[in-house]
Amino acid sequence: MEINQTILKEFILIGFSAYPHVQTFLFGVFFCLYILTLAGNLTIMGLTYVDRSLHTPMYLFLSALSFSETCYTLTIIPKMLVDLLNQDRRISVAGCGLQMCFFLGLGGTNCIILTLMGYDRFLAICNPLRYPLLMTNVACGQLVASAWAGGFVVSFIQIALTFRVSFCIPNLIRHFFCNMRAVVRLSCIDSGLTEVIVTLMSMVGLVGTFLLISLTYVFILSSVLKIPSAEGKQKAFSTCASHLTVVIIHFGFASIAYLKPEASGGDDTLIAVPYTVITPFLSPIIFSLRNKDMKNAFRKIVRKKVVLKNNFGLLLLV
Repeated sequence: MEINQTILKEFILIGFSAYPHVQTFLFGVFFCLYILTLAGNLTIMGLTYVDRSLHTPMYLFLSALSFSETCYTLTIIPKMLVDLLNQDRRISVAGCGLQMCFFLGLGGTNCIILTLMGYDRFLAICNPLRYPLLMTNVACGQLVASAWAGGFVVSFIQIALTFRVSFCIPNLIRHFFCNMRAVVRLSCIDSGLTEVIVTLMSMVGLVGTFLLISLTYVFILSSVLKIPSAEGKQKAFSTCASHLTVVIIHFGFASIAYLKPEASGGDDTLIAVPYTVITPFLSPIIFSLRNKDMKNAFRKIVRKKVVLKNNFGLLLLV
């Protein structure tokens, strides 16, 4: 009992240690996905900043989502990559709390920003005349700031509930990052009630934002069906297609992890990979490949670079 109640100063992440023969392969796959994710998000942020035609609320929200997802992956993936090649998978209790805080806060921020993007499309399609007055760039910035505030307020509450007690050995976290429920189970006291509360908070946030997005699309669909021309309907749907695809992927993968009954079993490490690695990778691809404005902005930048390079070459010849 004395050993079990030793106050811990560090945890050991054992998530992928169950798959020792494929860790090098997983490192290669996850590293490539991470680099592509960073490149995609940085491209979206860079194009939005450089091209003035993209200085609209829809693309400001997209840029804000790209920045949030970049920070989100930065919280988890670099540590995971190091642990895949390293036998020493320790993380301090303070470091664990910090990682969990940013993971939960940024995850909540992503959900709220996706909801705001749905609200933006709702205003643009259902209230086109009032849209320029209601959704200004200033209002967009205020909404993004509120998304960050909302995500981290909930995160701080969950962190306070999780780390208000001491933790006992064995100090093994059965995950590749400081997953909230996995850490709560290491509490020295009965953690059943705390686990229910923090899990319920995540579920309410996840389901609540998804229902709000679903409600906006009910109104959007109702308005689009009233458009007489087929071309008008197609144009309206095309502005929502990328967002709706990302919403389905984002909330689909997250719901598998957070709404999965404990009795159903399954490896939580593998279940977490889609919403920590795959979703951030797919999001910038979907938003950029299915968006004409983004592709046109990228082509303009490439053309400018080619022209500048040719002009520089001519100057050297002269």
